[in-house]
Amino acid sequence: MLLNFSSSPISHRLPPFNKPTSNFPPKLKTHLSKSHLYFTKNRAFFTNNDRTRLNHRTQALSGFDFGSFESVLEASAVLTAIIVVHETGHFLAAYLQGIHISKFAIGFGPILAKFNSNNVEYSLRAFPLGGFVGFPDNDPDSEIPLDDKNLLKNRPVLDRVIVVSAGIVANVIFAYAIIFAQVVSVGLPVQESFPGVLVPDVKSYSAASRDGLLPGDVILAVDGVALTESEFGSDSVSKVVDVVKRSANRNVLLKVNRKNEDFDIRITPDKSVDGTGKIGVQLSPNVRFSKVKPKSVTETFSFVGREFFGLSYNVLDSLKQTFLNFSQTASKVAGPVAIIAVGAEVARSNTDGLYQFAALLNLNLAVINLLPLPALDGGTLALILLEAVRGGRKLPLEVEQGIMSSGIMLVLFLGLFLIVKDTLNLDFIKEML
Repeated sequence: MLLNFSSSPISHRLPPFNKPTSNFPPKLKTHLSKSHLYFTKNRAFFTNNDRTRLNHRTQALSGFDFGSFESVLEASAVLTAIIVVHETGHFLAAYLQGIHISKFAIGFGPILAKFNSNNVEYSLRAFPLGGFVGFPDNDPDSEIPLDDKNLLKNRPVLDRVIVVSAGIVANVIFAYAIIFAQVVSVGLPVQESFPGVLVPDVKSYSAASRDGLLPGDVILAVDGVALTESEFGSDSVSKVVDVVKRSANRNVLLKVNRKNEDFDIRITPDKSVDGTGKIGVQLSPNVRFSKVKPKSVTETFSFVGREFFGLSYNVLDSLKQTFLNFSQTASKVAGPVAIIAVGAEVARSNTDGLYQFAALLNLNLAVINLLPLPALDGGTLALILLEAVRGGRKLPLEVEQGIMSSGIMLVLFLGLFLIVKDTLNLDFIKEML
């Protein structure tokens, strides 16, 4: 399972200023968690025999597909809820310790609506894929004295560590709660595998539609190579995808099962803009799912624990593989557009899948934010711990500003790049091109 995205990093956001007198503005407004989302996608389920974990993902050969407006709203709601939980973690950790807070924002960019309560500005902003908690530490407009003991920067190391890490803790707790709700309400999916690859959808006017492939067909073999039951899920799907991609404008022989009848279909993949073949279908492992509900309180927590630690292991293992094989995995990292596209796909195919989608995003956000990189929670924690090691002496303000500013710029550029890349990979955009 690989879901790598960085969301809700602790950061220091530079305030607007018209006439900078140096490379750094004279003062900072401290903000927690300006969010940026990157990831690569998969889903996990249990197998019927031993409930070992299996990577499972429906693949669209021609790119991402948003699908229905309702599914897009559901995926966006999941993302927004996760961001709200993360920011609320930071907010509550500060509020309960009596630390001054100036802003709580959902979204970023222009303010759509706002109100003030107890000297805190709560706002909803134009782009709901981020958020931040603001502190008046070095705000030139704040009336709070710079030596006030309840400013975040003036609190002991432990207090600041609690505030910075609270967003991560909140997402881990939220992930566990989501899995608990899934186990209690709908149960865990148990999977039984069958030979072949399922075709859930065929796009109109595509090569597949033109040559006779229909939704619900099961591809049993491709160019004479059988897709057996032992080739779990994504392996069989990848075989079909690989053959199609390298067979642009050349016949591909598919053995298909339709309503318990086997026959052959020859399909000629169209040539896409990047030179690879495409036939305009969605593919998924040929599996059937049933739901297993716990029969006792003990079994409930056993199910939840195994699912929680299983998903956590997959996220950690995927992150490790990303760093160890970066040249191969870098192209799979995607941004907010792809997150919504995949979430919408999950919502269309199986609403219950949103439970695991949400749990994975929460766990991935928590793990990514622990990395000691500038503009992430882990980067801010690293600076605080460095201060503790130095006996309470902070780094020079210019150095800290440079580290955080460079990290923010890197995250922003990466975010813009991924948004453009993912947008160009959407089905309707590729068709226009």
